[in-house]
Amino acid sequence: MEDLINALKADNKKIIDVRTPEEFMGGHVAGSINIPLHEIPNRVDEFKNTTTKIVLCCASGNRSGQATQFLSDLEIDCINGGPWTQVNYLLNN
Repeated sequence: MEDLINALKADNKKIIDVRTPEEFMGGHVAGSINIPLHEIPNRVDEFKNTTTKIVLCCASGNRSGQATQFLSDLEIDCINGGPWTQVNYLLNN
């Protein structure tokens, strides 16, 4: 949890929500970017070319965990933020 809090406090962070566009439209962290889980493999270059800390989130932490594992296996620095509601809470408190 401490790693997540530190990542969220960083000025150079990117919050990626891996839920579907419909879920994202129903509520999301302000400033987050929606990249559905199934699109992650096709957009790897976007992650490789960033120098920001990547925090992934979803509804429960399951899909963001899958995305985190996939990107970590490619040696892309990222962290599973878990549910978007948790990320939102930690950002605002």
